[in-house]
Amino acid sequence: MAQARFLVSGRVQGVGFRAATRSEALHLGLSGHARNLRDGNVEVIASGDPAAIDTLADWLQRGPPGARVDAVVRESWDGQVPRGFLTR
Repeated sequence: MAQARFLVSGRVQGVGFRAATRSEALHLGLSGHARNLRDGNVEVIASGDPAAIDTLADWLQRGPPGARVDAVVRESWDGQVPRGFLTR
């Protein structure tokens, strides 16, 4: 099992980014969360199969229709991850 933290910047709040990320993550069998940050970015924590996390990372580069992703920063994560996939 692998874990990763992503910080996604661009027009990623108010465009359904968290809900679409949740849907994609659940489709890939991942646990974690997506939450808005005060600085306008979205934080995504994902846990599961390494290949599924890589697939999510590729998806985060595009995001849902209506989003404009400027950058995605990926880092390792060893913190707690909720069961399922939450949006906050």
